[in-house]
Amino acid sequence: MMNRITDFLKYFVPFSVVLFTAQYFTMQSLSQTVNFFYQAWSIYTFNIVATVLVFLFLIFVHKSFKDYTGFAFLGACLLRMMAAVFFLIPLIKAGVKDPIIDISTFFIPYFLFLFFETYFAVRLINKG
Repeated sequence: MMNRITDFLKYFVPFSVVLFTAQYFTMQSLSQTVNFFYQAWSIYTFNIVATVLVFLFLIFVHKSFKDYTGFAFLGACLLRMMAAVFFLIPLIKAGVKDPIIDISTFFIPYFLFLFFETYFAVRLINKG
């Protein structure tokens, strides 16, 4: 179990740092012309916490109920999507003039983290 967590974190930490740094500096350079609703740190806090919690949940399910790991992944993805909508409610209610930019700054990293999470979930399921 610790090997799987260590293996996950060995790739997850650099992945997160590189993505955060790239988005942070991109948002900083565009902040002269674009007023962002969310800061980069809040977007990445959400994505990092969600990804780590889902992966830890998958390890628990895989250890306890190996045959249901795939179903647990699907359920966790659904819960994560609902949490993303909940996270975006203030943006939706704020009536931002051009929400596409703010939605893009959230969902581009969201889907990159989801891809990363999916890769490790498939590895977990296939290794048995």
